[in-house]
Amino acid sequence: MSETPAASVSRRRLLARSGAVGAGIAFSGALTEVFAGTAAARGLGDRGYGPLVPDPNGLLDLPKGFRYRVLSREGDPLRSGEGRVPSNHDGMAAFGGRHGRVHLVRNHENRPTAAIRVPPVEGLTYDPAGAGGCTALTLDADGAVRSERVAIAGTAVNCAGGPTPWGTWLTCEETEDKAGTNGYTKDHGFVFETDPVDPRRTGAVPLTAMGRFQHEAIAVDPRSGAVYETEDAFQRPFGLFYRFLPDRPLGGTGSLRAGGRLQAMRVPGLPDLSSVQEPGARFGGVEWVDVPDPLAAGTPIRLQDFGPRGITHAQKLEGCYWGGRSVYFVSSYARSAEGSAADHFGQIWRYDPAGRWLTLVVVFGPDTGVQLPGESPDNICLAPSGGLMVCEDGGGAQHVYGVTRRGEVYALARNRQNPGTEEEPEWGEFAGVTFSPDGSTMYVNCYTPGTTFAVTGPWAGQPGR
Repeated sequence: MSETPAASVSRRRLLARSGAVGAGIAFSGALTEVFAGTAAARGLGDRGYGPLVPDPNGLLDLPKGFRYRVLSREGDPLRSGEGRVPSNHDGMAAFGGRHGRVHLVRNHENRPTAAIRVPPVEGLTYDPAGAGGCTALTLDADGAVRSERVAIAGTAVNCAGGPTPWGTWLTCEETEDKAGTNGYTKDHGFVFETDPVDPRRTGAVPLTAMGRFQHEAIAVDPRSGAVYETEDAFQRPFGLFYRFLPDRPLGGTGSLRAGGRLQAMRVPGLPDLSSVQEPGARFGGVEWVDVPDPLAAGTPIRLQDFGPRGITHAQKLEGCYWGGRSVYFVSSYARSAEGSAADHFGQIWRYDPAGRWLTLVVVFGPDTGVQLPGESPDNICLAPSGGLMVCEDGGGAQHVYGVTRRGEVYALARNRQNPGTEEEPEWGEFAGVTFSPDGSTMYVNCYTPGTTFAVTGPWAGQPGR
């Protein structure tokens, strides 16, 4: 999810040449389609919640009437006594518990150079050389943190993932490093399952049948049990969009270990999704092709032979979620200078499994305003007040911004933490935006310095009042 500094600078220069630096984000497309059949379709307003109010504590700017609580910060002691809160807070999900509790599972996108690694814990560690993993927080009915512990350790570059219908979290490794690379003792690039209530029930077992590649996010079809997966490959040819068909679908914890078939999406006549620019463009007859070697023993999956008709690629495939009867996935951006067929500032695609239709629902693009400096959608979720919440992952000031069903954009939060200098500020991206089961609290991470916030306020009120 997070890019190298060189990549961020390069993309920022491209935006400067296009006149988009400091610009807002314009959205076009059928946003009502995104929300159809979901709880978010009950949303009330289309004007946002008002301007952001500067935070006197210099952490998080929010609209009037909203409040935040810091749940956890990088470097603080874990309440379990297992070590310190690790670095690089990334993907996250919230699960309901007994007596009003909320269980949060949080990724740590740690490479071997991470400032604070996920502490290795016996029975929960995959590769002792891996610095990544997940931590789990339990909040009581009042929102106070009651426990914080390691959920899985010894993994690598845990970026995003997704929840399952049976209440576990699938955490994804965004790397293809093998044993012997960067000091690792085991192959990486897998999906792991962790139970937010009892991590020892799931342990640290790679779900190898789901493929070894640069994973980003997943979404589970609650009817069929199919798992959809995005790949955020950094070099051309870019990533693929996958589905995994479990041999034991919807079988609860452990069912994904029983194996299954990994397939990649082929859209006939469409080798690169970036070439599509018109919202509403629809493609029928989507095909799913078996992956020749899911473990990528000799060749990365995206480079494998899918036959003379090839396979469909896309740059920066990131967020993935299930809504209504379809799966939605995000292409954060595409740059022709980096090898894509065309340029864009973000897309949301919808795949309908029943009809095998793929539709470009929303296109992100630069606007002329300066009120919402945004670029490159990353983590994304449906908001109970109606619309989307999108984590920004770009250069300059970083925001969580909302998108209404009419395509109007508003800032919901701005990161004020500056680990850089006054002359050369650096603001960490937002990640892991998610809501409590009752919709009363938004949880979101600041990637660096790693900080987890709980945000409350008038979600159900008329935005803009």
